[in-house]
Amino acid sequence: MNHSPDLVLLDGEVLTADARFSVAQAVAITGGKITAVGSTDDIRALAGPRTQVVDLRGRTALPGINDSHLHGCAFGVNRPPLALDVAHPAVRSIADIVAVVKDAASRTPEGEWIRGNGWDPGYLTESLESGRMPNRTDLDAVAPSHPVYLQDFSGHLTWANTRALELAGITADSESPEGGRIHVDGAGNPTGLLAEGAQDLLQRHLPAYTRAQIEQAIREAVAVLQQEGITSYTEPGLGPGGKSLFAGAASQLTLDVYGDLARAGELGARVSVLLLLTGMSGSAAEIAEGLATAKTPQDVDPRILNVIGVKLFADGIPPNETAWMRDQYPGGDFGCLCVHGAADALRTRELNEMIRLAHVAGHQLGVHVTGDRAIDAVVDAFEAAQAEHPRDDPRHYVIHADLLGPQSMRKLARHGFGANMNPAIKWMIVDMLEEQLGHERAAYQYPVRSAIEAGIPVCASSDAPVASPNWRQGVAAMLLRESKASGRTFGPEQRVGLPEAVRAYTVNAAWQDFAEDWKGTLEPGKAADVTVLDGTLTALDPHDLPDVPVALTVFDGGIVHSTEGL
Repeated sequence: MNHSPDLVLLDGEVLTADARFSVAQAVAITGGKITAVGSTDDIRALAGPRTQVVDLRGRTALPGINDSHLHGCAFGVNRPPLALDVAHPAVRSIADIVAVVKDAASRTPEGEWIRGNGWDPGYLTESLESGRMPNRTDLDAVAPSHPVYLQDFSGHLTWANTRALELAGITADSESPEGGRIHVDGAGNPTGLLAEGAQDLLQRHLPAYTRAQIEQAIREAVAVLQQEGITSYTEPGLGPGGKSLFAGAASQLTLDVYGDLARAGELGARVSVLLLLTGMSGSAAEIAEGLATAKTPQDVDPRILNVIGVKLFADGIPPNETAWMRDQYPGGDFGCLCVHGAADALRTRELNEMIRLAHVAGHQLGVHVTGDRAIDAVVDAFEAAQAEHPRDDPRHYVIHADLLGPQSMRKLARHGFGANMNPAIKWMIVDMLEEQLGHERAAYQYPVRSAIEAGIPVCASSDAPVASPNWRQGVAAMLLRESKASGRTFGPEQRVGLPEAVRAYTVNAAWQDFAEDWKGTLEPGKAADVTVLDGTLTALDPHDLPDVPVALTVFDGGIVHSTEGL
């Protein structure tokens, strides 16, 4: 019987991400598992005549990257050909976006929807120079007969034209829903901008994606992720509550298609899923109904597709001034929780019950929450649910946790709960955030170092399609704490070292998946998921890291991506 490895990677910088952050030179892989890690000479000696040998030539090998908060299907549907790319670097102004829409209108039958994703209000020339935000009339000028739906990079703000508003029945008489905002002009007319839960008023009128389109989106997304070295990711919210989120890309149908691909052995990544039982502006009644009726894929390998918890939305985001804050925004508002209820006390009570219900049902909870006041409310609700109904290691976690404070850090650490942060998003938005929150709070945003020192398992993620799934940008952001627009440093005291940054994308993310015993490090017995960077990571200037490509991706023991020369 041949016991030689199927694949060996030799002569590299192998960052194991183990407890000591050991560095080796070579890895042996057999039957989809890591079977040996050591020196090049030791691993070379294991190779047999049928072993595939790859010479890394000094490149860095890491555990397969685990993007622990990435909307895979939404990433796929928000790319061409299913949507316009209004996040392209060449698109820098309202005028640029209007030109893209004009071109699409010339090729789209009259009356059909035009969709796009990724525009960033913080980097539009008109907004930067005069504070002018996009308006429906901008789009009306080039697409008067096409309903136009353009969601911003965050997924929390939609820009629509008049025809789209008409189809949705949004007029000057329309009231903003709880947890949402219809932007209006001085005369009270809708401007075409819809924030948070108000987006649903329009999204429910979009044509539903077909099963074929959903499958195409997932396949194309996974192909891109393999090129990025991402072998695992968390779909943070799929189910009945996602029928309008990302225009339906987070619906039950998406979860069903994931199940089909997993059963057929065609998924190409390890996907963890949080169930989305209700969308933004949800209620405890909807959570209770969803818990009773939720459908999850059956007969799938849980190491390929695993539904591990429930996703909730607690508040919005600071750039939209919808995160629930203790201090006022420049406009005088504090934001609020985006759940059912007409006042803060009622919304807090509703949030507590939503969390309690999911906790008692035995689910892990991942809660989208960004404002300091909202974070405290969520962590208090975690603590109250665990006190009322003690569970062994539920691993609840706060998603984004932009302004996570010391008191909540201590509570998370005490109960073994986690935090999932987005360093690349900070790099993208911190200059704009400074104008809204002041320098001190903008600099503090995503306090990674403080959270780690408090004893919290911190995961880093892209939140794609909000940010690119380029994990190298996320690592660089954690090491540098610099901004995209100005290059200034924000919160240098929250910088972390390379070991902490790598663990946030590997073993800590595996912990979030309840999978640290079988993936997340390059150690014998672990899953053979490996990412090889086309450079030596420890020798790179962090400023250069985002542009370094991934040279090789190994998933489940097989090479799924390689560049020329490997």
